[in-house]
Amino acid sequence: MKKMYIYEPAMCCDTGLCGVGVDPELLRVSTVLNNLKKKGIIVERYNLSSAPMKFITNEAVNKLINEKGVEELPAIVLDDEIVIKGRYPSNEEFAKYLDVSIDFIGEGKQTTKRNTNKSGGCGCSDGRCC
Repeated sequence: MKKMYIYEPAMCCDTGLCGVGVDPELLRVSTVLNNLKKKGIIVERYNLSSAPMKFITNEAVNKLINEKGVEELPAIVLDDEIVIKGRYPSNEEFAKYLDVSIDFIGEGKQTTKRNTNKSGGCGCSDGRCC
C-alpha cells in the first residue's frame, strides 16, 4: 500500500479544527482521513508547530520550505515524492493516490481551495491558539 503524508502549516492544534471559525476544507480533510482510518488506511499528518523535526528530516519538504517558504504548505507526499503543494487533495485525488475506491473516502463537501487562512485554520485573528 502507498504511504501518504500531509505536511501542514503551523496551526493551533493538530487538525486546525479548533476555535470558532472552523475552515471547511480542514473539516473535509479530517473527515476523509477518519473514514480512511476506519478502513485501515493511515495517512500521517504533520503540523509545523507540533512536529517541526518531520519537516527537517524529510528532504523534499525541507527543500520546498527553504526554496519557496511555508506558503507552499500543505505539501502532500506520496512514497517520498511531493505530489501536491499549496492545497489538500480532492476526494478523487485521495482515492487515486492511495489506490482505493472512492467509497472509502465517504461523503463530504468537495473543495480544493488553497488555504489562505493566516491564522492557521483555527479562526484566531492574531495567529495564536484559541
